[in-house]
Amino acid sequence: MLRELDEKTGDGSPQPFLPERRRRTLFGWLRFIVSLAILAILLRSLVIAPFNIPSRSMTPTMLVGDYLFVAKWPYGYSRYSFPFSPDLFDGRIGGGRPDRGDIIVFRSPAEPDSSYVKRVIGLPGDRVQMIAGELILNGEAIAREEVSEFVEPVETASDCVGSAGSTSRLESADDGSMICYTPRYRETLPGGRSYMILDAGDSTADTTEEFAVPEGHYFLMGDDRDRSADSRFTAEPGGGIGFVPEDHIVGEALVIFWSTDGSARWINPISWFTAARWDRIGRGF
Repeated sequence: MLRELDEKTGDGSPQPFLPERRRRTLFGWLRFIVSLAILAILLRSLVIAPFNIPSRSMTPTMLVGDYLFVAKWPYGYSRYSFPFSPDLFDGRIGGGRPDRGDIIVFRSPAEPDSSYVKRVIGLPGDRVQMIAGELILNGEAIAREEVSEFVEPVETASDCVGSAGSTSRLESADDGSMICYTPRYRETLPGGRSYMILDAGDSTADTTEEFAVPEGHYFLMGDDRDRSADSRFTAEPGGGIGFVPEDHIVGEALVIFWSTDGSARWINPISWFTAARWDRIGRGF
């Protein structure tokens, strides 16, 4: 075909149009890939981003192995809304502010390169305290009702009964595996917002001082009250988070889009499906 075209033009040399078309095609693909990357960055920065749950501090609301989408728009944007946290501006731009009971993803003041997830308990100006495992907000005890125990499989006895004052109990299943039963409560905040928490008995933060939440900051706690290093503890690497500044908020937890129990193996594709916790996919907060 190329030879016939050459003969029609009277020129025996190869025509340049084919390499040029290939160059245009390559340029088109590169432009498409760059545009797709820019769109992905904008989507992740301004609209929604994925996040996974690596620890059990939000059990029973969230489990280790849950993957969720975090909405960026409800609270506006700060430097931590963007990949690599560029120092583009101070504070937050646009949007509202978290309310009590919201579950948020944020950066710890002590480790701003790491993302965490907790529940908002105290707003700026609130006074928060724990007394014998019960939450006190602005001098009033928060309503708490005991419900059915939280049941979960565990690998070792220490994963269930971690201290002498623990009220969790360990039982053996028929197949020899271990099952942990932990007291579960429904906590209801002023305004009617309610959620489930775990309280496994005495722990170091069951009774605290009264915390006065500064302006521009929030007091956050995990739903697994005895296994959460949260605002009850001083902000330090690998430890608590203290009061969380407003501009450290990344976004609001939206919905679980995937969940796995951790038994999947890359070399066994079937396990990718058997490990999935299908009943958790699609759960919102």
